Amino acid sequence: MKNLRLKAARAAMDLSQQALAEEVGVSRQTINAIESGDYNPTINLCIAICRVLGRTLDEIFWEDK
Repeated sequence: MKNLRLKAARAAMDLSQQALAEEVGVSRQTINAIESGDYNPTINLCIAICRVLGRTLDEIFWEDK
């Protein structure tokens, strides 16, 4: 499932995938794969992303059914 909330939060902060990747210590391809739904990040990576974006885990990664 695509993570459009991650993409929207990143865009709202005017961060490129590359910039976010550098902030959390992963590759741009990893951020792209998370946004595309092709990669399920570890909880530590999720937390790091949320800290950079100033959002909670629920806001970015919780799946609504």
